[in-house]
Amino acid sequence: MKDKIQHILDGFNKEIKKVKTPNELEEVRRQFAGKNSPLVEILKGMKQATPEEKKEIGQLTNDARSEINSQINELNEQFQQEILNEKLKKEQVDVSLPGERLGFGTLHPLNLVIDEIANIFEELGFQMISGTEVDSDEFNFQKLNLPKGHPARDMQDTFYIDEDTVLRTHSTNMTSHLLTELSKNNGHNLACISYGNVYRRDDDDATHSHQFMQIDGFAVGDNITFANLKWLLTYMCQRLFDEKARVRFRPSYFPFTEPSVEADISCFKCDGEGCDLCKQSGWIEVLGAGLINDQVFEENGFDPKSISGLAFGIGIERIAMLKFGIANIRDFYENNVQFLEQFKFYGK
Repeated sequence: MKDKIQHILDGFNKEIKKVKTPNELEEVRRQFAGKNSPLVEILKGMKQATPEEKKEIGQLTNDARSEINSQINELNEQFQQEILNEKLKKEQVDVSLPGERLGFGTLHPLNLVIDEIANIFEELGFQMISGTEVDSDEFNFQKLNLPKGHPARDMQDTFYIDEDTVLRTHSTNMTSHLLTELSKNNGHNLACISYGNVYRRDDDDATHSHQFMQIDGFAVGDNITFANLKWLLTYMCQRLFDEKARVRFRPSYFPFTEPSVEADISCFKCDGEGCDLCKQSGWIEVLGAGLINDQVFEENGFDPKSISGLAFGIGIERIAMLKFGIANIRDFYENNVQFLEQFKFYGK
C-alpha cells in the first residue's frame, strides 16, 4: 500500500510539471484530489484493515493529499497573479492624459422664477410654504366660495380622486388652510406665499399643460385696501421684469376675491409700442388678484367686518416664458440638457 501511495505521488509530480494553464491545473486537481481520485479510493478500501493498518495507511494517505493540495494551491495562486498582472497592464491609466470635464448642474428655470419671487416677498415679510397637492373638496373649493354646484367650478376642470378628494386646481387651497388655522388660534395678521404643482384637465399644447405651477399669495390684517394690492403687485412686476414697467389693472372675476382684477404690464420688449410678444397691444397679462371676498372670511371662521385682506395668483410657467423668451411650455419638462444649460449663469 505504501508503494501504491508513492506511485500516485510520483504520477502527480510528473503531471503537475506539465501544467501550463488554469484549465490544465483543474484537470490535474480532479484527477489526483477529486472525490474519485486514487487516494480517496484507498481510504474507501480500508474497511477490512486492522486498526494498526488504518492508522498507518490513513496517515500516509493524508500526508500525500496534503502535499498534492499544497502544490495545486501554490500553482493556482501563481496563475491568479499572472491573470491579475495582465489585467493591470491592460487597465493602466495614462496620468498625462487630460481629465474629463465634469459639468455643473444648475437650477431649473421654473425654480429660478420661484426663488426670485420668493425673495421679493420674503423681503416684504411674507412666509413661504409649499402645501399639499392632494386636498379635500372643502379646502380646494368650498372654503374659497366655490360650494358644490357653483357654476365657477367649471372654470377649473378638476381631477377627482374620489367624491371628496381632488388634485388641487390652484395653490390657493393653502389660503383656506391657513385662514382656518388662523381663526382657530384667534389670530388676525398673516402674510403667506404658497407655491407648487396644480392640476387641471386640459389639452397639452405649446401654452397649456394639465400640470403646471402656481404661486399664490395673501395678506390679512387691519385696513388692507386695494391701494395696498396695487402697490404690492406693481412693486413685484417691476422687480421681476423692468423697473420702468407700467402696470394696469382690469376688472375681472374670481370667486374668492371681490373686487377682482387682472394685472398687465407694459411690454418690456417694445416698451408698449406693440410687437409679437405683446401681440401688438403694448401690454402683457401677468396675473389675477383682488381683495379677499367676505364670504371666504366667513367660510374660514372670521367676521368679515373685523378683518380685511388681499390675494393674488401667478402662473410660474407664464412668468418664466415671458422672462426667458420661451415659446413652448413643454420645454420646461423634457429634461433637455442643452435647454437647461442656458440658465446656468442666470442671476449671477
